[in-house]
Amino acid sequence: MNKTMTDALPGLALCCVVTASAYALEAVESAVLGRAWLESLVLAILLGTAIRTLLGIEQRFEAGIQVGAKLLLEIAVVLLGASVSARSLLENGIGLIGGIAAVVAIAIALSFAIGRAFGLPRKMAILIACGNSICGNSAIAAVAPVIDADGKDVAAAIAFTAVLGVVVVLVLPSMVSLLSFSPVQFGVFAGLTVYAVPQVLAATGSVAVSSVHVGTLVKLVRVLMLGPVVLTLSLFAPREGASRPALSHLVPWFIAGFLLLLALRSFGAIPAAALAPAHAAANFLTIMSMAALGLGVDARAVLRAGGRVAAVVVLSLLGLAAVSFALIKLLGIA
Repeated sequence: MNKTMTDALPGLALCCVVTASAYALEAVESAVLGRAWLESLVLAILLGTAIRTLLGIEQRFEAGIQVGAKLLLEIAVVLLGASVSARSLLENGIGLIGGIAAVVAIAIALSFAIGRAFGLPRKMAILIACGNSICGNSAIAAVAPVIDADGKDVAAAIAFTAVLGVVVVLVLPSMVSLLSFSPVQFGVFAGLTVYAVPQVLAATGSVAVSSVHVGTLVKLVRVLMLGPVVLTLSLFAPREGASRPALSHLVPWFIAGFLLLLALRSFGAIPAAALAPAHAAANFLTIMSMAALGLGVDARAVLRAGGRVAAVVVLSLLGLAAVSFALIKLLGIA
């Protein structure tokens, strides 16, 4: 066993403990209340965040938490491709794909305008706009070298989007009844508003399988918009100190893996006997990854990010939600 894996074991073990606790609490809920109001996936995030915020995390756990929050999530997303058919997206027509691109463009412009109105520096406003409109921390990390962003600006943008991303995952399912969404409508809404691909699984998992599938596909189309956005920014970025991101930042390996399994599933190349195990594995890894995600989030980071940054990110997210809702109604998605 190599040293990297050995270093990760304590943190992964802690993630397993949090995951097991989340499963146990869900079982208690079902026994006492008749149903699980908070599913294990959400409970894993809450437990992890509570541990990080209230008790702190020793350094020896950090490596494993990072592996759980990143690699396990990515593997879960790849496996999910085996249970998704491209027909889920194509049934809504090419208009949805064009609509996703339009939502991203409008949201970037709106978020940037809000940031500048609140007096944020231009580069900071760009970071928040891209992170909010495309894929959170991944977009921030990809855009930062292109615009030669300051390290403190990057850290502040990432800190708040990490915390707000968890909040969105927890709050979003309440939108189903509040806005009278169908499972497909909610999947589209989640895919357009949630920051990260794995967080879409968390937000839609407690609603319906169709919400998970549609939400993931919509989110992947949204993530793929990162390439054109970064390319456009690179044309206007300062040449001194700026650099172009690697291809892996524009099309991460797990998205390529997801699309490959999706294609194989759509053409019937995956044996039916393998579908249920793949789905079960994706579900378990997702919950374990949510435990790691929670363990990596200190809720006090909201205060450290600063009031103006907090206001801009929240208002930008609300603007994105409004534009996404309008698209669903405009396209008549049922």
